[in-house]
Amino acid sequence: MNLIEEFNAYRSKMNERIMDSDNLVIKRFFNLDTNTYAEGALEVKTKEMIGLACSMVLRCDDCIKYHLGKSHEAGLGRKEIFEVFSIALVIGGSIVIPHLRRAVEYWEGLEKQGNV
Repeated sequence: MNLIEEFNAYRSKMNERIMDSDNLVIKRFFNLDTNTYAEGALEVKTKEMIGLACSMVLRCDDCIKYHLGKSHEAGLGRKEIFEVFSIALVIGGSIVIPHLRRAVEYWEGLEKQGNV
């Protein structure tokens, strides 16, 4: 199993276990998150770029992977992604660099997967 498949499988499995708790607050929060990134006044691509930059600055590797996957699905290209990376680096500073490394690795995996 590759990096992308492993992440998506784990995320799906654990989200299912979380939802099985049938906790109303958790369900509402997950729904709010889903609806936040839906098409609206801003395009999905734009929302995913914002989510990616924020996730990098907050240093959440799972969030970064999620937004990279969604950005790839939305049709963002390498140049766009690297511009988002540059914004996150300027805002977050050098502490973002380790997350940038992992983000580049994950993005390259998405690119390879998309070309198969």
